[in-house]
Amino acid sequence: MTVYLDDIPLPEALQRLDSALVKAGKDSILREEEIPLDEKAVGRITAAPIWAEISSPHYHSSAMDGFAVRSAETDGASETVPVKLKMDDQASYVDTGDPLPPWANAVIPIEQVEPIQEDGSLAENPRAPDLIRIRISIPPWKNVRPMGEDMVASQLVIPSGHILRPVDLGAIAGCGHHRITAAGKPRVAIIPTGTELIEIGQPAFPGDIIEYNSIVLAGQIEAWGGEPTRYPITEDDYSTILSRVEEAAGSHDLVLILAGSSAGSEDYTADVVNELGDLLVHGVAVRPGHPVIVGMIGEENKVPAVGVPGFPVSAALTGEIFVEPLLARWLGRSPRKPAELEATLTRKITSPAGDDDYVRVAVGEVGERVIAAPLSRGSGVITSLVRADGIMIIPRGSQGYPAGERVQVRLYRSPEEIRKTIFALGSHDLTLDLLAQHLSGFGRRLSSANLGSLGGLRALKRGHAHLAGSHLLDPASGEYNLSYIETYLPDLPVMVVALVGRVQGLFIREGNPEGIEGIADLNRPELSFINRQRGAGTRILLDYLLQQEGVDPGDVPGYDIEEYTHLTAAAAVASGRADTALGIQAAAEALDLDFIPLEHERYDLVIPLKFREDDLLEPLFTLLGDQGFKRAVGEIPGYDPSLMGEVIAVFD
Repeated sequence: MTVYLDDIPLPEALQRLDSALVKAGKDSILREEEIPLDEKAVGRITAAPIWAEISSPHYHSSAMDGFAVRSAETDGASETVPVKLKMDDQASYVDTGDPLPPWANAVIPIEQVEPIQEDGSLAENPRAPDLIRIRISIPPWKNVRPMGEDMVASQLVIPSGHILRPVDLGAIAGCGHHRITAAGKPRVAIIPTGTELIEIGQPAFPGDIIEYNSIVLAGQIEAWGGEPTRYPITEDDYSTILSRVEEAAGSHDLVLILAGSSAGSEDYTADVVNELGDLLVHGVAVRPGHPVIVGMIGEENKVPAVGVPGFPVSAALTGEIFVEPLLARWLGRSPRKPAELEATLTRKITSPAGDDDYVRVAVGEVGERVIAAPLSRGSGVITSLVRADGIMIIPRGSQGYPAGERVQVRLYRSPEEIRKTIFALGSHDLTLDLLAQHLSGFGRRLSSANLGSLGGLRALKRGHAHLAGSHLLDPASGEYNLSYIETYLPDLPVMVVALVGRVQGLFIREGNPEGIEGIADLNRPELSFINRQRGAGTRILLDYLLQQEGVDPGDVPGYDIEEYTHLTAAAAVASGRADTALGIQAAAEALDLDFIPLEHERYDLVIPLKFREDDLLEPLFTLLGDQGFKRAVGEIPGYDPSLMGEVIAVFD
């Protein structure tokens, strides 16, 4: 197998694809189709302009129930000098929407008319009197919808390239159409490859990878106006992949080949594309997602093919970068341009100088500033895209940005959602996830990024968060958080609100095969430990417990290996990557680990006083006093919500 991988800049990769599409005559709408005008037309894109066949309304129409009259014959009417008009000759009753008699040019509302008989008495039928008596004059065309008020025959109603909305269907029908010409939906084949892949719903064993990239890409394509076809998983066999790709190209406009896009021993995608047509690109200087393949396959009918990286974040971003603009071109619309805003970066971030680096960020509006907190950058961390509020792009040639840098963020959420976001930085806790769930019922979002307890306090000092979660033990006093606030936030007025009490201890595998009894065992050379990051409250607690037992941290195998959450530390033990770790009881039970309890701690929320009366945080304080919410937290193993909502201290 030939290795082709050679990263090129993204603009060059897109230019190569553009030139190939122009040469193949596939740089515009692929096909047009006539579709009926019904609710299924919503979301379709017009391939031709829609001109009004008839005017709307196509006659002079009464705008209300009343009497059609000649405006001139109402001149001079007043409360003291009423005017009488004779039915049929000078007045005619009309309902809303009725055509006006040819001689009429105004309508008097029925409530402003006195219907009478010839003898002056009130008419029994107010809609069919002999005469009407009016006490107000009416200007010409008052209470009338003149012909063409809405649309005039031959005027442009909807341009080509327009994404149809429900209201558009009404306008199209109202001007005389019952069918429209729409751009045909591009047909996209999605072929997942890999012997290690299994379909969703099947039991997953070590070495098995659940195949969901095709679901993500199919959803993207559907949302972007395409018509996806998900093929079954194709094993890593060259001839099988070749046959399936060739078959798909015969009935689709675009072929996406998933997972086989690197230079690995079982990556056949580049060779398949090269054999079936022209390999244009193998490697783009974009991270994540640099081993992208782009080519044109087929002899007479050239079909573009994209080799999509197997890591889920890379796959989703490849869809955004390459597939969406291509579908937009074929549908005759402009590529989607997400809303952008300028934000302040919460921490320093580095980047490889040779790539355009797409960094996922959480975004919040804190005071007068918009804040962007970088999330996990792993290509396999699909949840980082779920949690991301937007994408920040660090361009090629830059090695990153310092904390406090002003950056542009392409939003995945609306600016209104960002304004309704409570931004939490610091130590993470499972209670925050419950808070996020319950706050959604109040029209609020809770967005959090894990910086550790000390990182959260530093973020508050910089004005980067509405609140910080903290559980920092002061070994001298046995108190939590207060001495650290005095040290790190001397000039920031804050309140400390108890969130939850919880149990910290050692994670050990079921049955305790290593015979671990406590902290004193951590210096055993045959054991492997996994730690939390610097600044984390759990790491500070560990150092305190090691000191109590007289254990030197340098003697703990794995002390310098770090994880960033309780759950990932527990996963390291459950998977055998470590023999033990320090964390909360709930994480141990979540992964079926045994647990040695060591410390009852208090986890607090540190909130700047300027946000105490802020409407944004009002639902948060409501929940902290809600008994139902406290019961839900109390059901988490090792959690004690009895102090929840209590103000521990105020620093003003």
